[in-house]
Amino acid sequence: MAEFYHAITGWEIQYAEDEYAAVGMGDSSIYFGRVPERKPVEWPSPDKQFHFDFRVPDVEKAAEEYVALGATRPEFQPGITEEGTRWVVLQDPEGHLLCLCPETS
Repeated sequence: MAEFYHAITGWEIQYAEDEYAAVGMGDSSIYFGRVPERKPVEWPSPDKQFHFDFRVPDVEKAAEEYVALGATRPEFQPGITEEGTRWVVLQDPEGHLLCLCPETS
C-alpha cells in the first residue's frame, strides 16, 4: 500500500514493514495496517470503508497510470455519463475505492 500511494502522491514512505506502513508529506500522513481477514467490498455497494478523492490534470491518463501501478478499474462508473467524464472510480491494490477527479481552477 505504501508503495502504491507513494507512487501516486509523491509522498515519502515514512515507515514500512510487512504489517504496518506510512506515507506522508509535511504534517500529513496516511498510515496502513494489515488486516488479514479483511475482504475488499464489492462495488457498487453501500459497504465502502473509506475512499480518497484525488484531483488530477487528466482523469483518463491518471487512471491508466494508476492501473499500471496495480489499481483496478471497476465496470460501474457513476461519474462517466453521456456528457463526459466527471470522475473515475478505481480500487487500489487492496481493493479500497478511490476517485480521480479533474483539477479545478
